[in-house]
Amino acid sequence: MKGAVELAEVVGKVKTCHALGFSRASLYRYLFPKPKRVRTPWKPPRSLSFEEKQKILEALHESRFTDQSPAEVYASLLDEGVYLGSISTMYRILRSQQEARERRNQLRHPVYAKPELLATAPNQVWSWDITKLFGPVKWTYYYLYVILDILSRYVVGWMVTYRESAELAKHLIKETSVKQGINRGQLTIHADRGPAMKSKPVAFLLADLGITKSHSRPYVSNDNPFSESQFKTLKYHPEFPERFGSLEEARAFCQQFFTWYNQEHHHSGIGYLTPADFHEGRAEQRLGIRRAVLKKAYAEHPERFVKKLPEPPLIPKAVWINPPLSKNQEGGMKNDRSF
Repeated sequence: MKGAVELAEVVGKVKTCHALGFSRASLYRYLFPKPKRVRTPWKPPRSLSFEEKQKILEALHESRFTDQSPAEVYASLLDEGVYLGSISTMYRILRSQQEARERRNQLRHPVYAKPELLATAPNQVWSWDITKLFGPVKWTYYYLYVILDILSRYVVGWMVTYRESAELAKHLIKETSVKQGINRGQLTIHADRGPAMKSKPVAFLLADLGITKSHSRPYVSNDNPFSESQFKTLKYHPEFPERFGSLEEARAFCQQFFTWYNQEHHHSGIGYLTPADFHEGRAEQRLGIRRAVLKKAYAEHPERFVKKLPEPPLIPKAVWINPPLSKNQEGGMKNDRSF
């Protein structure tokens, strides 16, 4: 560009630009550069000056206002015939100095880890919970304890009592573990954070039996979906009464219900098998019979099955409580997943 300037002084700017293929605008910008603009930060015309802000801060720091809120300081100064700024301005200045905060020492809830449990065979993960059954009159209840295998949906143990008790829960878990032949290190028991579930007698028992305990997060009912679903099946049963006349009546109903639930109820979560068939290892046998029936139906009327030979519903090979999310997955996944 310096050479172009020297040539322009001899033959003129227009001929120089034409000969060199330059734009005259580029040459003029080089010869007559614009002065750089110094941008100053914009200040609102109504903003307080530094001295005014310091005056407000000094007033707030006065010993007589140590335990007063900005609203109290504002009112006190007005009564004295002094106006330094609005209440919101006082708060804004305190925030800029990191002096606006909660003065009380408040407890913070700890961060609870999300339970992630996987069952690939029966008697690997149990879920248990307690629900109330209405008694004969208002404010009377019976307490139903239910232990459920999350893979087979089989109710391995249940009990109806007058009260919610850690000792009763301990007795039920111990008897059920013996009945199912649970070995040390084999089982994980999941529950919510009720008093009986978190009690020391239950915790000591599980430690003695070599059973791992797991708890839901506080106020997260989805962390215990299998027990909640089972209670819904119970209470939506056509024969479930509005109230039970006695403890014996409640026990008799539950005896009949859980026999039906385990032995006759075809559960959608396990390919419409009964929980007993799945839990006791008869799943493949049942699937073989169903495949033979469907194959016969296909042979008799293949035109009714357009796409392919029909297959019975598959049974899950694994069940999760809170499956771990991959890096590209976001929230909103169901808490119980079957594979």
